[in-house]
Amino acid sequence: MGSDYEYSDDDGEYYDDEEMFDGTQDEGDDVDMDNFGDDFKVAGKGKRKSYEVDYDSLSQQAVEKLMQRDVDHICGIFGVDTDTANLLLRHMKWNKERLIEKFMDNATSVLVAAGVAAPEPASPPAPVRTHNNSAPNSSTTRRPTTRGSKLLSLASGSKSAKSPPSTPKPMQRQLSKKQDEPFVCQICFNDAPDLQTLSLGCDHAFCTECWTDYIVSKIRDESEHSIRCMAEGCALVAPDSFIRSVLLPETGADPEKQEFNEKTWSRLQELFVRHFVGCNSSLKFCPYPSCTNTVSCPSAASKSSLTTIVPTVSCGARGIGNSAQDPAQSQQASLGLQGKEHKFCFGCDIESDHRPVICGVARMWLKKCRDDSETANWIKSNTKECSACQSTIEKNGGCNHMTCKKCKHEFCWVCMGPWSEHGTAWYSCNRFDEKTGVDARDAQSRSRASLERYLHYYNRWANHEQSAKLSLDLYAKTEKKMEEMQITSALTWIEVQFMKKAVEEVDKCRMTLKWTYAMAYYLAKGNEKELFEDNQRDLEKAVEDLSELLESQIEAEQIPTLRQQVTNKTVYVQKRNEIVLEDTANGFLEGRWRWNVPVPGFDDPVETA
Repeated sequence: MGSDYEYSDDDGEYYDDEEMFDGTQDEGDDVDMDNFGDDFKVAGKGKRKSYEVDYDSLSQQAVEKLMQRDVDHICGIFGVDTDTANLLLRHMKWNKERLIEKFMDNATSVLVAAGVAAPEPASPPAPVRTHNNSAPNSSTTRRPTTRGSKLLSLASGSKSAKSPPSTPKPMQRQLSKKQDEPFVCQICFNDAPDLQTLSLGCDHAFCTECWTDYIVSKIRDESEHSIRCMAEGCALVAPDSFIRSVLLPETGADPEKQEFNEKTWSRLQELFVRHFVGCNSSLKFCPYPSCTNTVSCPSAASKSSLTTIVPTVSCGARGIGNSAQDPAQSQQASLGLQGKEHKFCFGCDIESDHRPVICGVARMWLKKCRDDSETANWIKSNTKECSACQSTIEKNGGCNHMTCKKCKHEFCWVCMGPWSEHGTAWYSCNRFDEKTGVDARDAQSRSRASLERYLHYYNRWANHEQSAKLSLDLYAKTEKKMEEMQITSALTWIEVQFMKKAVEEVDKCRMTLKWTYAMAYYLAKGNEKELFEDNQRDLEKAVEDLSELLESQIEAEQIPTLRQQVTNKTVYVQKRNEIVLEDTANGFLEGRWRWNVPVPGFDDPVETA
């Protein structure tokens, strides 16, 4: 929903360097300022508003550092290498506590389940002892197993010794070409004598070309970050070092292919980061195309918190990655605009700022706008059902004597009673006030009233959405007016920026107004809803007044007056918007809002008259 995106030059508080500090930067100072009384205390700057949440924007490199920190932690505890720690953490969805608990309980099963090591081969059954005095058959004697996984033996020992194993690298790049017998790749059936082969710790060897094609296909076509051995039934997972050695060999690679494989390796790193972010409830990827930034918002990590806050966040980036291929972005660049800030909701999949309404109600509203529920309401309001076969009938003539084409039942359209009971005086419709006729009429009236109520809120919601879609045109017109002001007056380019600021504020407030109608639709009747609609009305009137000023013709002698009026109205609109957002957010924190439908996390709905 591109119309939901906001311009955020007026939201500098999110990225103001002084306001991003949380007070921990002064922990190293040993001076206790509280001992000096109030003389040295300074009022804090950048107090967070009730409708804002604390969050941090992270680049892909910053997320990779968080991943590496967890890997180092596991390496230090288990004494394993980096490849093994990565595979274990990915298997446990980066839950370090659960991994440590499971590993200490049964290291062998965890290593096998994570694809780090192959399971031990099933041992042959023990020989059956009999009373035969003859010498036992040497072929049935159990031979000791000399070949096995050193990693699993260490893991088994760790369980009995209650100490973590010190594991060597379980998988590595191996040259498995044999000189004494011909080798045939089981994938491509290449049997060239100089064929180079690779295998994991399971010793399932395949040629390097097949390994390369397989890994590239898994990463690029299937977006897989966990790449298992190509042998059927083998569950070993290729470690990062093995994949890198296949994609980026040290020597002998074609430059063009080398560049392609480097992009594939970068794509794999992105998939690792996405898996890490997806497993962490306090992290979320930016949903904008081509953006690889992540947002950390621990305050919105739990579902229960989403009943009291609307976690609108920004990843810090602007515009679209491939803006040269996007005409809209190119037009924005030509207007001197850097593109809209990547602002979205952390708590749900709505890729926009839907304040002041919470996520659950916003999703209900969008679902209601998408599905066919209102189509069914229209059918109920404009059609009736045959009382005999329940077929839907639409009246297409003036006569009230209806005949169902399906079952040939004759009835009265007014009272829905059988036509035979009307006699010759059917115009008086003496059965109209009977219970069956009254119930049918009341059901249709309720359906029509419900439809009209929905259309009241939807039309206003859609109007503000349409206005947001036209914001780019409004920016273009404003840009021309700003240039005209410079020509016809002595104002500089900096002095005419009040017009751009006003357009940004209008665009922002229309997004707020848009979602206030979605919230008002579900609010139960009462004093709280009336106060909410009063604030909504004041904001809407202020926005329309400012929009009218922006659309007015510019006259040279009226420019100073226009500048003063636009500036004053912009400040007023900004304040009215803050009042709406603040009051709504405080209402959620205080539990003031009541709904006319069931909303998770709130009291039962209030019955409407």
